[in-house]
Amino acid sequence: MDVARLAGVSQKTVSRVFNDEPYVSADVRRRVLDAAEQLGYRRNNAARALASGRTRSIGVVSLGTALYGPASLLIGVERVVRDTGYALRVVNTMEGDPAGVAGAVDSLLDQGVDGIVISEPIDEADADGQASLRADVPVLVLGAPSPVTAPTVLTAGDGADLMARTATQHLLDLGHVTVHHLAGPHRWYAARDRLDGWRTTLTAQGRDTPPVVEGDWSAASGYRAGRELAEDGDVTAVFAANDDMAIGLIRALAEAGRRVPEDVSVVGFDDIPVAAYVTPPLTTVRQPFDAVAQEGLKRLVHTIENPDADPLPPSDPPVDLIVRSSTAPPPCRTPPARGRRTASRSDGGTHRPSSPNGGQSTQG
Repeated sequence: MDVARLAGVSQKTVSRVFNDEPYVSADVRRRVLDAAEQLGYRRNNAARALASGRTRSIGVVSLGTALYGPASLLIGVERVVRDTGYALRVVNTMEGDPAGVAGAVDSLLDQGVDGIVISEPIDEADADGQASLRADVPVLVLGAPSPVTAPTVLTAGDGADLMARTATQHLLDLGHVTVHHLAGPHRWYAARDRLDGWRTTLTAQGRDTPPVVEGDWSAASGYRAGRELAEDGDVTAVFAANDDMAIGLIRALAEAGRRVPEDVSVVGFDDIPVAAYVTPPLTTVRQPFDAVAQEGLKRLVHTIENPDADPLPPSDPPVDLIVRSSTAPPPCRTPPARGRRTASRSDGGTHRPSSPNGGQSTQG
């Protein structure tokens, strides 16, 4: 075999490297892979499938949308799958599609995939509930409860509630009495998780929970919500469920004469590329798309290749609050009557950078 000859190893060692078997030194593995690259050798996955009963392919069910969050997560999954040596088969679903996730999963199972990733599904249950969906391969669900019954079901990327609590707590630490919430559409599990994190934080500290304003993830819906919230002079802080809505909200507040952050502080969610360059630069929670994809796919591949072993344990995603210039302590109110003492509030150690892309990262 040419690869074995060039690498100076046996054909059995080459086979062990290509099959990702243990007990091969890093130096030998590197020599074999370098030799294969020089010779333009590609592993014959079809032959391996016949021998192992696996196709070396992973299917992905993704919501067909250009929204930043789902699209970024799909890119992260594609990057990680490519590095594992598995082929990737993607089926997009559309919101309102009658076939939905069930149809996409059936299509992937017909193609003989070894495992399935369901990326940020929305709630498709109707009034009568949704029939149980079954798969005979391991399933990884990102950012939602599993809609599938399978031999092994793994979850990852379910830390949005903690990130929402961090965003809400940041505003409370600045001294705001309460925080309003601009939510995403309720059918999205991502929107529900962020709403739950916001509400949990306010309730735990005995704060009033204002009525929720619901948007559709777009800047236009944020703008409409901003016009509504601008009419309420008691609004001093808003946590928006994504950055696009936060940007539309800020525009509406500015048009109404409500300054950000002097009159109203705003926190977004995602840290989209433009968030550092809007006026004012947006304080937001950065989603760890690559970390979620890396950890989730590592666990899925381990389960595929070690079906009798216990699944790898999950790890908590990082929480990364990027503090920029859209948040500040609330405006001064009428001072208390003489003789009364009030507890002072700190600004939570918040620092707003002088440059638009110099956000301070607070990890927890």
